[in-house]
Parts: sequence; C-alpha cells; structure tokens
Amino acid sequence: MRLRAGVITVSTKGAAGERRDESGPALAAGLAAAGVEVVRAEVVPDDIERVATAIVAAVRAGANVVLTTGGTGLSPNDVTPEATRRVIDREVPGIAEALRARSLETTPHGMLSRGVAGAVGPALVVNLPGSPRAVRESLEILLPVLPHAVEHLAGQSGEQGHASGRR
Repeated sequence: MRLRAGVITVSTKGAAGERRDESGPALAAGLAAAGVEVVRAEVVPDDIERVATAIVAAVRAGANVVLTTGGTGLSPNDVTPEATRRVIDREVPGIAEALRARSLETTPHGMLSRGVAGAVGPALVVNLPGSPRAVRESLEILLPVLPHAVEHLAGQSGEQGHASGRR
C-alpha cells in the first residue's frame, strides 16, 4: 500500500510569517527520502479549531498518514493533542509512548511531550515534537511501522485467514 502523508506544522509565529518553519520541511524531506508521497503540507497557528481542520483536510486530500509537528508541550498555547483528540476515532497510545521513549534517550524533557496518535477513519495521525532533530528521531521510530499500521486501518491485515481465526 502506498503511503501518502499530510504534514502540518503547528506554530502561531510560523503561520504569521514571523518564524521560518524548519520542522515541517525536515519532516517532508524525511518522508520523501523514505518513498512516502507528501500530498499536503501547511503551517497553522496554535488554535484547536485550525489544527483539527487541517488534520481533516489532509485526510480528505488523500493522506493515509498525517503527521503534525509542534504544539505538544506544556505551554498554554500548545493545543495540538487536544485538537487531535477532537478528530480521531480512537487512540493508538503505543506510538506516542514509543516516541516519548525515544526522546528520553536524548533528553529528560522528552517526558514533557503530550503528543498523541490515533486513527481518523483509514488515516493514522501522529503528533511529533516541534524541533527538526526531534522530527528526524521520531521518523526513525515511525517509518518501520507506518505501512503495517496503514494496512490495518484500511482493513488489509496482510495475513490470510487472520480475521476468521485461522493462521
């Protein structure tokens, strides 16, 4: 199954043109290098409705993976997890746990990330931290599991007879 991604940078200053977005391009480049087609990329402000709308728009544009970067910390403006929870059908906590575990290998501040992951219909949505380094580290963890996750969300488990209990 071909992976098609939406990349959403969550940054009020970035959306206003006051700060250069480095995380979104790093994320898009890492995805492209892995053969993932980026079908939508945008920068939105730290606003629950705008982030939620951007996630849904990426799915409607054909993304089966939507990765956000930024807005996952403790600042009052960091609302990406709340926006994500508004649109996902169900959480996939193991992904967020794995990303935090990877981040903790580098910095104790990794435990402060509030990022979540979940499904919006047939698409997987994952919140990543807002730094280019953290984006690259997160992709190391995510890329190996994305095809399998997307196949399952599309109802294609890859195992014949699995749904009927035969192996």
